[in-house]
Amino acid sequence: MSTLKNKVQLIGNVGNAPKTKTLESGKKVANFSLATNEFYKNSEGEKVQNTQWHNIVAWGKIAEIVEKYVGKGKEVAIEGKLTSRSYETEAGEKRYVTEVVADEILLLGTKDNGNAE
Repeated sequence: MSTLKNKVQLIGNVGNAPKTKTLESGKKVANFSLATNEFYKNSEGEKVQNTQWHNIVAWGKIAEIVEKYVGKGKEVAIEGKLTSRSYETEAGEKRYVTEVVADEILLLGTKDNGNAE
């Protein structure tokens, strides 16, 4: 069990146009949401779709790929690690955020599907 580590793999569709920033250090960071869908049959035998939304953060070269090739609706595969952090709003409320920090991204679907806007 000691060889297990924090690893997340997701395949889904980008929910919004990624927001990319260049930090003072020159390093890029990209943030976007990813929707994953799960289908199952309920007790009446009807097919039900359950959509989960994930916050994705990409740094460096991966952020550059996201900026250039990833747009709203694009199907992507993400591999990374799950992270949690908290911050305080201007009103003094504490907020908690869970994100997937992407280590790898694989562009799926057709070439013109979800071009960056």
